[in-house]
Amino acid sequence: MGVTLRKLRLLVHLLYGMWIVAMRFPRASASERSELNRVWSLEMLRLSGMKLVVHNDEARLDAGVLVVGNHISWIDIYVINAWRPTPFVSKAEIRKWPVVGWLAHQLDTVFVQREKRSDAKRIMHELAERLLAGEMMCVFPEGTTTDGRSLLPFHANLFQAAVSASCPVQPICLMYEDAQGRQSTAPAYIGDMSLNDSLDALLRAGKVTAHLYVCDPLAPGADRRLLASEAQASVSAALDRMRGAPAVLSDALAVEAVITSSSGCGENHGLQTGEG
Repeated sequence: MGVTLRKLRLLVHLLYGMWIVAMRFPRASASERSELNRVWSLEMLRLSGMKLVVHNDEARLDAGVLVVGNHISWIDIYVINAWRPTPFVSKAEIRKWPVVGWLAHQLDTVFVQREKRSDAKRIMHELAERLLAGEMMCVFPEGTTTDGRSLLPFHANLFQAAVSASCPVQPICLMYEDAQGRQSTAPAYIGDMSLNDSLDALLRAGKVTAHLYVCDPLAPGADRRLLASEAQASVSAALDRMRGAPAVLSDALAVEAVITSSSGCGENHGLQTGEG
């Protein structure tokens, strides 16, 4: 199937997502919305030529937790939501994107104007309130995307929300792998790439596996800088482990099979979007 046709199928799926949010979400419970989001996101990955493998899923927390991870691409959002739908903190420009921006807004994305220092304080307070209410939130503390081969320093500012709410932090690590079992940079959305360039690179890469490693949660402390450092160390260790431990990968494939077989991945049901 050509790239142009696959792009068209992705666009149709995005429009279908808008229909789900507009027509099904108003009558759905919170758990039903989450499942619609998860299954829709799994289908988004499938249409992008990607499958999901989750590692160490037994460590996951499901309420009142700040999820933090490395950031490689716009597709990270769908990978995380296919694992566990979670509202994100995203740059304000995404709100203006056609379709994607509307979906992100409807799915409780928190938009931040990075050029305004005062906005960071507002976001921190909003995150703390939502965490105190038992919600989950996801942030990408590197502050930008990378090719996934290494990490940038984790900024400590947004970790203050976890400190203020006395809630745990759950680091996660993302890594993409090509059909030959090598780490892939094809999904990376970096530098001066346009969204269309990034999508072309992903669709031409062939089969890609998205690995998501769930790190053990970190207890909230009084020092946001120490918390950021501990989270970065956890993500770095998980990245090294996924790149060099075949036994871990073989264990995780069984987890992925359960996720895929129970989700209706091949069906057009279900939803999130945003870009950190």
